[in-house]
Amino acid sequence: MLVDSIVSEPRVSKKPKWIRVKLPTGKKYTELRSLVDKYKLNTICSSGSCPNMGECWGEGTATFMILGNICTRSCGFCGVKTGRPKNIDWEEPEKVANSIKIMKIKHAVLTSVDRDDLKDMGTLIWTETVKSIRRISPGTTLETLIPDFQGIERHLDKIANVKPEVVSHNMETVRRLTREVRIQAKYDRSLKVLQYLKENGIDRTKSGIMLGLGEKEKEVFESLEDLRKNNVDIVTLGQYLQPSKKHLPVKEFITPEQFKKYELFGKDLGFRHVESGPLVRSSYKAQKHIT
Repeated sequence: MLVDSIVSEPRVSKKPKWIRVKLPTGKKYTELRSLVDKYKLNTICSSGSCPNMGECWGEGTATFMILGNICTRSCGFCGVKTGRPKNIDWEEPEKVANSIKIMKIKHAVLTSVDRDDLKDMGTLIWTETVKSIRRISPGTTLETLIPDFQGIERHLDKIANVKPEVVSHNMETVRRLTREVRIQAKYDRSLKVLQYLKENGIDRTKSGIMLGLGEKEKEVFESLEDLRKNNVDIVTLGQYLQPSKKHLPVKEFITPEQFKKYELFGKDLGFRHVESGPLVRSSYKAQKHIT
């Protein structure tokens, strides 16, 4: 009901010129594309048609989604299916690790659907995947882009204990819009997740915010301040694009100049890295975030 009421509001229909995506090119991209097709490797870069795929693959970075493709949550912005997930694939950790080895990935980003249906919320597969990558492709550095695990500390401890180089958890939007955009999530719980990880041995924490959902400039500044107060090191800001007409509408296309303003504000706050631009996604330039 909530999504329907929002969709009925006026929306922006035409994409501006700065949203245009260049076709991926380059030798490294072509090599990886052929490997992905040959071995039927599952990267969210290709399945999600990421606008930065060519650039990231050229840098030896790729993103892999684990724990299936059906989510137990129904966020209004997300193109992943909601429903009853399939059974766990216990071979998945090795499959992902072998894909990373075949693709000669220097820096891998792992992400997943929410698995609120599982007692451990999927953390065993998470940790086994990290361990498998460490064993099979020891030269690969890792970012884990995790769900909130309902803020349960024993689940967060499992992630902290395998020590990925970067742990990311996305706020997705400003405080006021959280209930509309992430209906089963809580703004302050996400902040606490990030703070807890930092307090428990994670050297670099990271979060991301989508823009164009109706947030005000002041609210974006406040969210950036909230992240820094909770010792988050890295932040990404990008334009929200509607996956389908059933999803939340785009209220505004944020200009490159406004993205630059947010970038400078974030740098002044002391973030280690700020990626801010219309086509920026969570894992954009992820390989440099380990520095």
